[in-house]
Amino acid sequence: MNLKQRAYLYSIKLIKFIDQLPKDSSSQIIAKQLLRSGTSIGANIVEAHGSSGRKDFANFFTHALKSSNESKYWLGLLRDTQKAPKEKTEILLDETIQLANILASSLLTIRGKKTF
Repeated sequence: MNLKQRAYLYSIKLIKFIDQLPKDSSSQIIAKQLLRSGTSIGANIVEAHGSSGRKDFANFFTHALKSSNESKYWLGLLRDTQKAPKEKTEILLDETIQLANILASSLLTIRGKKTF
C-alpha cells in the first residue's frame, strides 16, 4: 500500500472514530480540531504528488508532518481525559506516529540529509 492510500484509509478510520466520541462540548471541540489536522495529512500528501517541483513537494510533506504532530496531540488529550476508548485511541495514535515517521524520513531524503 502506498503512502497516499495509507493516509486515505487513516482518514476514514479517524472519521469513524470521531463520530463515536461523546457529544459534550470539550469532546466535540477536540474532535473538530482532530478532524481538521488528521484529514489534512492525506490532503497534503495528495497535493505533494501533484506539486511542480522538489521544494513544493517538500513543503506539502512538511505540512503533512505538522498535521500528524498536531493529531498526536489531540489523540493524546482524548486518551488521557478518557473521552475516548483507550484501545481505539492507541491504534489511531500508533498509525499517526507511523505516518509521521514516514513523512519525516521522506523529508530527510528529499532534502538530502539522510544517508543510507
